Amino acid sequence: MLLFTDLPALTSGTLLQLPPEATRVQYLLLDSRRVGQPAGSLFFAIRGAQHNGHRYLPDLYQRGVRLFVVDRVEEIPGGKLAFPEAGFLLVEDSLVALQALAAWHRRQFEIPVIGITGSNGKTIVKEWLAQLLGSDELICKSPRSYNSQVGVPLSVWELNATHTLGIFEAGISERGEMVKLAHIIQPTLGIFTNLGTAHDAGFPSAEEKVNEKMQLFAAVDTLFYCRDHDAIHRAAQQMLGPARTFIWSRQHQQGANLGVTVTEASAERTVVHVNLVRPRVEEYTFTLPFADEPSVENALHCLAVLLWYAVPTAEIQRRLDRLLPIAMRLEMKQALNDCYVLDDTYNNDLAGLTLALDALARQPRRGQRTLILSDVLESGQPAGELYARVAAQLPAHGVERVIGIGPAISEYQHLFGAFQGAFFATTEEFLANFQPEQFRHETILVKGARRFEFERIVAAFQQKIHGTVLEVNLDALVHNLNYYRARLAPGTRLMVMVKAFAYGSGSYEVANLLQFHRADYLAVAYADEGVELRQHGISLPIMVMNPSPDSFQKLRQYHLEPEIYSFERLHDYLLAAQDQPMPAIHLKLDTGMRRLGFAEEDLDELCTLLRKKAPQLRVASMLTHLAGADEEQHNDFSRQQLAAFQRMTPLVEAALGYSVLRHALNSAGIVRFPEAHLDMVRLGIGLYGVEASGKDTAALRPVSTLRTIISQVKKLPAGQTVGYGRRGAATDFERRIATIAIGYADGYDRRFGNGVGEVVIRGLRAPILGNVCMDMCMVDVTHIPDAQAGDLVVVFGEELPLVELASRIGTIAYELLTNVSERVKRIFITE
Repeated sequence: MLLFTDLPALTSGTLLQLPPEATRVQYLLLDSRRVGQPAGSLFFAIRGAQHNGHRYLPDLYQRGVRLFVVDRVEEIPGGKLAFPEAGFLLVEDSLVALQALAAWHRRQFEIPVIGITGSNGKTIVKEWLAQLLGSDELICKSPRSYNSQVGVPLSVWELNATHTLGIFEAGISERGEMVKLAHIIQPTLGIFTNLGTAHDAGFPSAEEKVNEKMQLFAAVDTLFYCRDHDAIHRAAQQMLGPARTFIWSRQHQQGANLGVTVTEASAERTVVHVNLVRPRVEEYTFTLPFADEPSVENALHCLAVLLWYAVPTAEIQRRLDRLLPIAMRLEMKQALNDCYVLDDTYNNDLAGLTLALDALARQPRRGQRTLILSDVLESGQPAGELYARVAAQLPAHGVERVIGIGPAISEYQHLFGAFQGAFFATTEEFLANFQPEQFRHETILVKGARRFEFERIVAAFQQKIHGTVLEVNLDALVHNLNYYRARLAPGTRLMVMVKAFAYGSGSYEVANLLQFHRADYLAVAYADEGVELRQHGISLPIMVMNPSPDSFQKLRQYHLEPEIYSFERLHDYLLAAQDQPMPAIHLKLDTGMRRLGFAEEDLDELCTLLRKKAPQLRVASMLTHLAGADEEQHNDFSRQQLAAFQRMTPLVEAALGYSVLRHALNSAGIVRFPEAHLDMVRLGIGLYGVEASGKDTAALRPVSTLRTIISQVKKLPAGQTVGYGRRGAATDFERRIATIAIGYADGYDRRFGNGVGEVVIRGLRAPILGNVCMDMCMVDVTHIPDAQAGDLVVVFGEELPLVELASRIGTIAYELLTNVSERVKRIFITE
């Protein structure tokens, strides 16, 4: 048992204040928004470039947390006396203290631990190894891709006395980080997956990067790696030598412990012949249920470990046959009866369950939260204690209904008596009793281990929409948000545009994420958009850019703040404010856009009116819009606009008698005019991965990928045509054509027809053949002989950038994004 009073000796800290009673430390807490079990949680107030954990102490204390690690006494809000029942530990650096505590915890267990690093494949290899060794070992592993300086300590903390094997991944982005992670993980075995270009900017050379990553394996008994990566081989042999390495290779089989030859490859599997030296040569053949090269390499890493473990070869093949691609991301999917499903069906251990419950708790949608949960595997705890712990977590995460599936959880269903719910022995039993009408307007977390095949439950909940989907990567969106935040002047607030269905990405889902990441303001085009966000639980201030008099009552009812840009709208609003208080307004000033707003010559009349009506009206901000912020040729005009804005705003503030927020810059302006960030900026298309100025395109990540499927493949004889108007011709030779399930009713522009547009199938581009139809179009796949019905088709995304597509039809990326029809299902993914 670890008590709070034990911490000074483990972290080199000093006790500032003790809680009234001796308190056991059970959980480590870093995020104030993820309080699952307040009692026994130890919060580390970590400071970073964009956050400071000290400022969240009052909120955490109010929610029941009583144990705190701080590294700045002066940053405790109100001082420690404001927290009379709290325990405070003062350390030199809260992150270092977290890592020291995790390292101490790791030393309590003398079990094998596999440490995994590399540029790609870490998480897949970890998850597959856990599946492949799970029948022999009780495994503790990193949840998801928890491989950072804070993720690794949280992962290792999950170790307990019943585990027989640990599998932890480690990722770094700069020098000096891996030594810290190695001290925490203390691996006895290691896997170095590969070496790519990820995080190259943090290292002066590839050699420096591989040597840094090798620090994880300095004390291992055996390191597994592929000899075909020369830099890894040189570093491994220099550090460990042949006696402490297990080498597999396809290109350099001489001297390898495991020589691998691919003897058969198809679209669905890869057959390999292996020569294993231990010490005499043994020959085996295995079938890997994957065809793509990354999956084959990852599977071969796992195969090397299984052979080293001396798992019988027939058993190895049986386990390989059960391997499935890992869905490494939690997906939020639209479902029946206005429900949303959080799909997390690839594993179900205790750490992963906690993360998934955190994701559920962050959903502000009104309506019930439901958990569909399979037996929790690999916990290492007695079943009664395990399910009591699970049940205790649920109230803090807002769960109201529990549906348990599996013999173990069903046996302990009495522990979930405080919740609505039902229990089933198998997935089949649940599906046989599934009644969709029993689920309405709720958010449903589906969390199950692979063996329970919960993907069938997700399919039962999903709306029956055709195979075209817009995949929205919420992690990429957060990356882009942080990119722009890092460029803001200190104290500058952030308004984010979620108009036009969040540029096609899904207003509620994007707004929910922005609220979680503490944006200051949202902006929508029309009042109805703001109303929908409020009805889904969004509480951030919302500016409405195009209010109309008939929407004023909705503005008041849902506390939406209108942008006022003309005397007509101002008089209408003042008239509405005579009878009842109205929300604050945002004054639009026209400095040269010549679209909407009060011009400089209007200021005298505007200021006179504001002085007279000031008691009826509260102004939240003044804004203007630059006409050419994204183009260098308009720099002088942009600066003239900014100068005009700086002249106009003090006059309005003088008439009001108080200061208001001022904002002028959009996404491009944030990057190109840092001197004009003022009090707030408005982030729009940049959030969604399009850097309009072209200045820092590589720094952003694409957020949206539009995918569809091939409906049919057929031959088009020479001289024949395809589609309306017979525009698509086979000319002088036979072609193979694929009909894909997207058309102009889905938002795919008709101008992409007749070879102007392309899609990506099996990694290759295929031109549009003939006219784009309402619900489908045809593409030429003559050069893609393996293309077949059911194949995925990328319409736009990382492989086919929006900006490139837009340029082909003389438009902008905004139009392509916002044109994606709402009939196209959105899937929201996150790590």
